[in-house]
Amino acid sequence: MIEKRIDELIKIINKANYDYYTLDKPTITDQEYDRYMQELERLENENPTLKREDSPTVRVGGQIIDAFKKVTHEIPMLSLGNVFNESEIINFDERVKKVVKDPKYVCELKIDGLSVSLLYKKGKLVRAATRGDGVTGEDITHNAKTIKSIPLSINKDIDIEVRGEIYMSKKSFEKLNASGENFANPRNAAAGSVRQLDSKVAASRKLDCFIYHLPDPEDYDIYTHEDALRFMKELGFNTNPNNKKVNDLKEMLDYINYWTLNRPTLPYEIDGIVIKVNDIHDQQRLGFTARSPKWATAYKFPATEVLTKVKNIIFTVGRTGQVTPSADLEPVRVMGSVISRATLHNEDYVVSKDIRVGDVVAIKKAGDVIPEVVRVLEERRDGTEKKFEMTKNCPICHSSLVKKEAAYYCVNPHCDAKKQEKLIHFTSRKAMNIIGFGDRIIEDFYNLGYLKDDADFYNLKNHKQKLMELEGFGEKSIDNLLEEIEKSKNNSLERLLFGLSIRYVGEKTADILARNFKNIDNLIKASYEEVNSIKDIGDVIAKSVTEYFNDEDNIRLINKLKDYKVNMSYLKEVNTNETFFTDKTFVLTGSLENFTRDEAKIRIESLGGICTGSVSKKTDVVIAGAEAGSKLKKATDLGITVWTEEQFLNELSKY
Repeated sequence: MIEKRIDELIKIINKANYDYYTLDKPTITDQEYDRYMQELERLENENPTLKREDSPTVRVGGQIIDAFKKVTHEIPMLSLGNVFNESEIINFDERVKKVVKDPKYVCELKIDGLSVSLLYKKGKLVRAATRGDGVTGEDITHNAKTIKSIPLSINKDIDIEVRGEIYMSKKSFEKLNASGENFANPRNAAAGSVRQLDSKVAASRKLDCFIYHLPDPEDYDIYTHEDALRFMKELGFNTNPNNKKVNDLKEMLDYINYWTLNRPTLPYEIDGIVIKVNDIHDQQRLGFTARSPKWATAYKFPATEVLTKVKNIIFTVGRTGQVTPSADLEPVRVMGSVISRATLHNEDYVVSKDIRVGDVVAIKKAGDVIPEVVRVLEERRDGTEKKFEMTKNCPICHSSLVKKEAAYYCVNPHCDAKKQEKLIHFTSRKAMNIIGFGDRIIEDFYNLGYLKDDADFYNLKNHKQKLMELEGFGEKSIDNLLEEIEKSKNNSLERLLFGLSIRYVGEKTADILARNFKNIDNLIKASYEEVNSIKDIGDVIAKSVTEYFNDEDNIRLINKLKDYKVNMSYLKEVNTNETFFTDKTFVLTGSLENFTRDEAKIRIESLGGICTGSVSKKTDVVIAGAEAGSKLKKATDLGITVWTEEQFLNELSKY
């Protein structure tokens, strides 16, 4: 049984290595690969007689494609062992301390790219090679010479080999995919680029390289890794400026925690932190395993896409009454959070991906925030999976659902779930921005009878003493909530319109309505034709808005809000004179030097213009800053007017 499992693991890992290193088309996530490797290492350690000579635990990487000349590394290019949490980092430190009394370390960012060996003879670059299987790599010299951060000659007339990572910056990756390519991530893009037969293609990809390792430092009278990095920098190599020597475990963990939080600020992707013993003699005393050094390890950040199983498909009710399927998952860690629920959007999404209860699925955080199912591993099915079937009734009030376009809605106005979701939305940042109300607080206040509609927030001050008696609430916390509620009365009309949960009225539409009608009474009196005549307000939105304000219950709510002195007017300053910007639709793309996006948007809207996020035939002007991408291309294809930032400034100066 154990021997059979070892054989299965070797087959899985060898295929994953081939897909990842040779084809640049990974078929399993890094987290799953690491899990298989850990299981194989454990089984081999517990059953040494079953360890095979061809086990992936004694080799590094994958096979070599025949299109490139093969290169043998005189000193093998070993990979690093991995750690995944604080306790495993502590264990690594304790293992080192069994051999080294007071170790110092160097921490480095783990660049997400492709490992490279660079060989110089008499100071001139003569060969660049990939890691390959650790012993034999691929000659990529013709492509390496196109990378500007790799020096063609160094500052000393010496023979030397250095090792590092070829990578693609986030900006270059975005440009590449905007040009029509379709790489999954910068690492794949970099790997695909250095394996181009035509060096012109590699040159066009704008690759970069950081150097991080000197294989034989003592040949140059260097005895610490810190000094090796300094020496290589002096020779003209690009070393990472964020490398740091740390004196103890606390400083090591501080470095890891800092970059875990700040990795989004980097212009390139990293997937972890490399930790190396600084002293070269200490490294030699610690030695190596068959596949990795004992004096170094790599802390891997939590995966952004991981595999788990769908335990069930459940249904939730949103603020507009839309009933949405969600996957109830076996708990799994994604980017530092334990995820047990992921959105499935709507019936069409589930059917198109054929997501079934019992399926193994890949999930990720959309925008690093909302977890969603991105694909099903159909090859993992065993026949016990249950096909999806959309519910016909509201999961809360059990009313029959009504299908509108691709979505199903609960139309019962008294559904508790709808009411709670509407209250949560009313307090949200882009609506009334009442800070301090989490979902649980609103649910508790609703169940206790203090909140039944949006206006009830403004009556909570009359229940202050009773609220202070609730577990977890004191006078200070209640006062803070009441202060935020009072502040929200002064919001501009567009926030209120967005907060009222009018179907199809998002943040942008709310602003357009508020700007055109100036106050809520004008909007209440407006006919369907008047609303529909406004630019960027179509038939569907106009119908929804007029239906909302023709409903007596909604008018009663607005009158209650008026009684609580909630502002009902548009407060943004708008140029009432006709300008070039009046009623024109603008799209901002790229980086502006003189404005943030929000500042430019405010200036445009103050002059009567409208800002949207996407280019269409209805767009009047696209303002293109530095590094403008696909939006600029689309505008050019559609023949839409494109301004530089200078042209934008010139037009603004007229008003």
